[in-house]
Amino acid sequence: MTHTYKVTGMTCSSCEAKVKSSLLLLPDVTAVAVSKEKQTATITMEKHIPLSVFQHSLNEKYTISAIEHNETAEQAKSWVATYKPILLIFAYITAIALIAAIKYDAIDWMHGMNVFMAGFFLAFSFFKLLDLNGFADSYAMYDIVAKKWRGWGFVYPFIELGLGISYTIGFQSLLTNIVTIVVMTVSIIGVLKSVFNKRKIQCACLGAVFNLPMSTVTIIEDALMIVMSAVMLFSMLYR
Repeated sequence: MTHTYKVTGMTCSSCEAKVKSSLLLLPDVTAVAVSKEKQTATITMEKHIPLSVFQHSLNEKYTISAIEHNETAEQAKSWVATYKPILLIFAYITAIALIAAIKYDAIDWMHGMNVFMAGFFLAFSFFKLLDLNGFADSYAMYDIVAKKWRGWGFVYPFIELGLGISYTIGFQSLLTNIVTIVVMTVSIIGVLKSVFNKRKIQCACLGAVFNLPMSTVTIIEDALMIVMSAVMLFSMLYR
């Protein structure tokens, strides 16, 4: 991917060299051609990089702006491309859950959520188990339990697998939902700390198979599991 940007503030060859060297230091940037006469920088990158990242890398005397593309559209395309695996998985599981929830003229939302939870845990544990050691390494970078005991990274996928099977067969629904709330609450604490501290690390939600960055998507994923299990738990206790 190559884009040409307007860069103002360059007045000499030294400025040109500084802008080029600063941009080349950024991850995913593979080539940079800078012209002080045209006040431009043509940047080749492995994936789209937000304009704010480029600006942050430059000295405050230089200002960079997009001139040949729509920055908002490019960021949206880049976001979809980055999270495509998890978006597809959620789409499949949601579709199956909705189909399972439809009964005659009504929709059984509780059954639909149960199917969704089963599909979620079975699918996500599968990807983690494909490279258990890689998942444990990634998980230990941010999870509050795995940081202190790396073995938790080896145990966690099997807990997810057990929860997926439990939701599938309806085993001890009360206990299953309580365990889900506890496990996902512990998990989301480390995610929240990493996102709020703006740590650029790999999310281990799909194991080490896909290189997904830690972001609000991970928070939503964990929070959704907590909310759905809490709703089902409340429904069982007060029906």
